[in-house]
Amino acid sequence: MPLAVTQPTLVSESLRRSFDDAWSHVAELRGGAALLATVADTADGDVLDHLVRGGHVWTATVDTAVWGFAVVRQRVVEGVWVNPRERRHGTARALLAALSSSREPPRDAWALPGDRATKSLYESVGWRARLLTMRGA
Repeated sequence: MPLAVTQPTLVSESLRRSFDDAWSHVAELRGGAALLATVADTADGDVLDHLVRGGHVWTATVDTAVWGFAVVRQRVVEGVWVNPRERRHGTARALLAALSSSREPPRDAWALPGDRATKSLYESVGWRARLLTMRGA
């Protein structure tokens, strides 16, 4: 089955499971709490529903199963998540390719400190690090 990248208009059960898994995983990482706070900052109520209604979520699906998704706001990729069992199939690259060819392609993307896999993904499609933000205690 071919992989389809689209912007959903409703939150499916498959997207909800993927989002919840991603949220739990990111919450445990260095910098994860700050990233999640930024993603949730304008949501009033359910964060995923808010993001989908705002047109900020892109999904990579096979049939109706969500293999991965990206959150993009103000031309910034705030996160890319691929379900662990679906990794190494080009899902994240397909998401980035669709984003790059969209009407308003992203200019920037975020990666957490020490997240070499995400940095490598961005570099593999030609993006380069240009800024590192440091914050005092």
